[in-house]
Amino acid sequence: MSATPEAVAMLEKLITMHGPLMFHQSGGCCDGSSPMCYPNGEFKIGQRDVLLGEVAGCPFYIGGDQYERWKHTQLLIDVVPGRGSGFSVEAPEGVRFLTRSRVFDEDEQAVLACNPPARGS
Repeated sequence: MSATPEAVAMLEKLITMHGPLMFHQSGGCCDGSSPMCYPNGEFKIGQRDVLLGEVAGCPFYIGGDQYERWKHTQLLIDVVPGRGSGFSVEAPEGVRFLTRSRVFDEDEQAVLACNPPARGS
């Protein structure tokens, strides 16, 4: 899990405005392939959701089905101009978070196989 400097700067701004934040990425409707950013605790994490790590101190969860599709990739959170759909806290700022990815190499995949991420509550 990583983020561009621009995404980190936007998160720092949003944290000063809203307090602690969290991300969730699902595969559903309403821009479901985009990461949604919420005040921490305002999105209910399900048993199948996977905690991938943190972005600028904000926990990042992904839906279990999405995790199965993307578990072989490193996710990079970026921020771009424009408004996505949904209720993500960055929308009023005229930007939206975006997930970019790259496939892990064989060595990285071996490490991940020994250290799987945690499932939600």
